[in-house]
Amino acid sequence: MRIPEELLYTKDHEWVKVEGQKVWIGITDFAQEHLGDIVFVELPEVDTEVEAGNSVAVIESVKAVSS
Repeated sequence: MRIPEELLYTKDHEWVKVEGQKVWIGITDFAQEHLGDIVFVELPEVDTEVEAGNSVAVIESVKAVSS
């Protein structure tokens, strides 16, 4: 497994890539495998400003919804 060094990781298996004023977000392979099939994703509009510590996205999976 390759772990990109340019990404910052959270304890909840999320990652952030920062380039200047732009930020990309995602979830790790580990999180993807454990979530199973994704049934819903809510993302902010491109160029939305978000304060540190606030939620940015919502991901729901079959496993998470049925648990």
